[in-house]
Amino acid sequence: MGSLYSNSLRIIKEGQSETGAYIASPNFPTYHYCWLRDGSFIAHAMDTAGEFSSSEAFFRWVGRTIQKYGAKVENVRNHLEAGRPVGKDDVLHTRYTLDGNEVTVDNGWGNFQIDGYGTWLWALAEHVRLSGNSNLLKELCEPIQITLRYLELVWKLPNYDCWEEYPEYLHPYSLATAFAGFDSIASLVRTGQMGTGPVAAEELAGQVKDFIMKYAMYQGRVVKHVWPARARELPKPIFQSGVDASLIGVAVPYNVLPQDDPLMRATIQAIETHLHRPEGGVYRYKADVYYGGGEWLLLTAWLGWYYAATGKIEQAESLRAWIESQADGDGHLAEQVSGHTLAPEHLEPWQNKWGPVASPLLWSHAMYIILVNAIQDHQS
Repeated sequence: MGSLYSNSLRIIKEGQSETGAYIASPNFPTYHYCWLRDGSFIAHAMDTAGEFSSSEAFFRWVGRTIQKYGAKVENVRNHLEAGRPVGKDDVLHTRYTLDGNEVTVDNGWGNFQIDGYGTWLWALAEHVRLSGNSNLLKELCEPIQITLRYLELVWKLPNYDCWEEYPEYLHPYSLATAFAGFDSIASLVRTGQMGTGPVAAEELAGQVKDFIMKYAMYQGRVVKHVWPARARELPKPIFQSGVDASLIGVAVPYNVLPQDDPLMRATIQAIETHLHRPEGGVYRYKADVYYGGGEWLLLTAWLGWYYAATGKIEQAESLRAWIESQADGDGHLAEQVSGHTLAPEHLEPWQNKWGPVASPLLWSHAMYIILVNAIQDHQS
């Protein structure tokens, strides 16, 4: 598997706090937090590598953190039932300190982002499948139910997308995470590994999937954004936004659509055409200006993960080799590389604001591990 694989495991272990939280990037002060989304993918990577104690420590940290702030869920319910607006600190946050505390001083950075909550439920279910430890479900029963109640309330509300942008819209990627959260728990209930809770997870999974199929498709593929229901207007797809590489998640791993569904194949084809640089990496979306809009290593691995899952091993290996070629002298994988940026005039202003691109990014290392193991699983 090579040194980058073992180095990636080491970097993740070193970046895991005693509390169980994974720091997003140890060398980038702006990312000295744990995002539930990043952390869930990192935990899944550790599960694919058989490092179950690391992932379990993370899931327990999530459980404690959600319980700590769980009273917010009824507060959100009260606001919605009374027709009052839900404020940015009324909701469960998208990221926390490594000690599991909220950060409320960041006026410029939105907290209402749902993707991490569906993703942690999906990752927890995958952990049980891979490790066989269903006892963890009993231990985390309360935070699981809090999360289900929260997602039931908020999945149709406009919120920040997975890139911390566009809070005025709904996002098929984020909706896919909610589907996966509900669907994963419904599956555990069906197999008897969990008891039935107060939230009808299976029914909700169906509702989210129906919503995606009805409102998130345009010209035979999945769109990046959905205009939410307003007054008497129904939701509608926003096709002007183009495609977003995070939409790979609609099939892998969230399984809203089968990997070979024509809608998914057309979405992947749009990502390949517009966002995958030939012989290079994958961009987030065409209008990206963050650090100049470089090629993201984790998205390159994500496309490779899709290729491995669909039997396109040669393409998956090619992307794996490109990622390996981007590691620096310390074996670190950055968030993005800046050799072929979409908006080069925006690179220097971001460097002046926050310093060099985040490196190592634990999520990049995690997706590389997932890709390596997905290729190996297909070949074995």
